[in-house]
Amino acid sequence: MTVFAQSGTRAHFARGKARWRIVAAAALVAAALAGCTGEQFQKGYILPPGALEQIPIGASQDQVLIVMGTPSTVATLDGEVFYYISQRSERKVAFMNQQVIDQRVIAIYFDKKRQVRRIANYGLQDGRIFDFISRSTPTSGQELSYLTPLFKLLSFN
Repeated sequence: MTVFAQSGTRAHFARGKARWRIVAAAALVAAALAGCTGEQFQKGYILPPGALEQIPIGASQDQVLIVMGTPSTVATLDGEVFYYISQRSERKVAFMNQQVIDQRVIAIYFDKKRQVRRIANYGLQDGRIFDFISRSTPTSGQELSYLTPLFKLLSFN
């Protein structure tokens, strides 16, 4: 009887040790996978809550600067325009490329008297591709690449 009790205890101890190893391995795998989960990134301007409600049409440029802060960029187009640019992107798995999930451009248009004429909130669906570096947008009729005729042939098919 004693022999069976000792061997039963050893078998029970071995099964407990095997279970502990399985639990430890599962915990290690879970920790490794948790380190690979996605991340979100915020770039550019962060809009304070309720900021746009504090800027009525006709507000002064100084009031806009107090509420919104310094713009990301400024343009002069029939008056001045302040642009506040932000972008949110995410990476689902570590070491993968980021994907843009939201992009905002808040444009505040001023008239000649430096008062707010219009406020626009452009999103990702409103985006257009243009060259930020050269500050010019290519137009048709300029230099043609050797691929242009090929693309024209393919577009008719």
